[in-house]
Amino acid sequence: MDVMTAVLSRRSEHRLAEPAPCDQEFAYLLRAAATAPDRGDLRPWRLILVREKGRAALERCFADACAESGSWRGRVEEIRRAPLLATVVFSPVRHGTGLGGPVPEWEQLAATSAMVSSLILLLHARGFGSVWRTGEFTGSERVRRTLGLRGDERLLGWLCVGTPEREGPSKRRVPEDVTDRISVFAP
Repeated sequence: MDVMTAVLSRRSEHRLAEPAPCDQEFAYLLRAAATAPDRGDLRPWRLILVREKGRAALERCFADACAESGSWRGRVEEIRRAPLLATVVFSPVRHGTGLGGPVPEWEQLAATSAMVSSLILLLHARGFGSVWRTGEFTGSERVRRTLGLRGDERLLGWLCVGTPEREGPSKRRVPEDVTDRISVFAP
């Protein structure tokens, strides 16, 4: 699949089934996604793959968080449907670490988002579907502890990954006219 086709046919897939990529295939795709723009090659992110028993434990954690707050119930159902949850963790590199110099945190977050976007396209090109889920669980201290996040890390959500449950290929999008979003600097 060429890049233009991947970009125009990719959709957030809400109904996912087995198979999902195995750990080795996921690592292969991640190596490619990690070539996304990232000043200093800091790789200010990490992914926690959650499958089967791990997903059941995370589901229990979500249910406990729901019981505490009385909300978020729909999110528990969503993760139950995906065979693989790739937990996206933003792990900023602080100044003075000797790793690429002072790269602002906002730029590291942009690099993380670029990597995830590349990963989503690579998954799609291989026939897998995904949807990036965020929401209130990303701020839950219980969820952070369960996943073993460090104090300076931020949970950016989950890529729910699997095989799309739909009839036929994704309908190709028609690019919209966005020329009104372009200007030319002319001093």
